[in-house]
Amino acid sequence: MKRYGMVIGLRKEKVDAYRKLHAAAWPEVLAMIGSCNIRNYSIFLRVLDDGEPRLFSYFEYTGPDFAADMARMAADPVTQRWWALCKPCQRPLEGRAADEWWSGMEEVFHAD
Repeated sequence: MKRYGMVIGLRKEKVDAYRKLHAAAWPEVLAMIGSCNIRNYSIFLRVLDDGEPRLFSYFEYTGPDFAADMARMAADPVTQRWWALCKPCQRPLEGRAADEWWSGMEEVFHAD
């Protein structure tokens, strides 16, 4: 199992819309997340000192091939429709890698 932390900005005017979307997450999207070996998935919201809202996600990946599972999720038509609603709410960080939407984070500490 590998733990992942990711961060992305959230447009101020879209905070309520993003909350509403995730309060009624589509069952098909949740099923796809699970079938792609993602467990214990959470998204947290915080407005930082600069006044900008940020989202932090955490999940645990239990599969053997993360890239293949993420490609399968990205190819799913229902997931694509869900992302089409979510992406306009998000504001990717400027310093992210070329292939990232959410910016990956380095785990620097963990305790069970």
